[in-house]
Amino acid sequence: MSLVNSVEVQNLCRRVTDRGGELTILDNISLNAHPGEAIAITGSSGSGKSTLLGLMAGLDVPTSGSVHLMGHSLFSLDEEGRAALRARHIGFVFQSFQLLPNLTALENVMLPLELSGQPALEAATRMLEKVGLKDRLRHYPRTLSGGEQQRVSLARAFVVQPDILFADEPTGSLDEQNGQIVIELMFRLLKEQNATLVMVTHDPAVAARCDRQLRLQGGRLAT
Repeated sequence: MSLVNSVEVQNLCRRVTDRGGELTILDNISLNAHPGEAIAITGSSGSGKSTLLGLMAGLDVPTSGSVHLMGHSLFSLDEEGRAALRARHIGFVFQSFQLLPNLTALENVMLPLELSGQPALEAATRMLEKVGLKDRLRHYPRTLSGGEQQRVSLARAFVVQPDILFADEPTGSLDEQNGQIVIELMFRLLKEQNATLVMVTHDPAVAARCDRQLRLQGGRLAT
């Protein structure tokens, strides 16, 4: 196992200015996620959970503070460099699935491999079989149920064998049965690949599956 933390966040702040003045969304957040560890970030709506996840993945830029992924200083890189780092090390699962509607399930899962110049067809097919969708390879997202779409998004996230998985409310759009199926698959794949998980969730049962729970309250980590 690597001695480098998968994720290191130091003194992270995010502020925005509107007509009412300056609003602090995140205030001096520091945390570490170790290789293979699963962390749940909980808190009420508006507490800054999704903002924190986006900053940790380099999808947004903080007002101040730093994030290191796999030992790399995220915000010392330009946007292209951050994208390249994500392509090498990170998988994403979103509440709204974020599948491309004009691509089949197989093509959606092949896409991140193709973008990085890797052989895609066999690996994507195997990963869809792992999540129980071997009979849905040629189906488009609109013909799949919500649970099936989220399983496609899991396959897309894990097909690149990420070091870190960022998951934003992965069961938020699913009923209880499909949510449980997705969570079981996600944790099984995490274990197989020894990937680190940082997950935002409102669901206490899902959060309880993780090694640690961190609660955001008013943009700060609750103690």
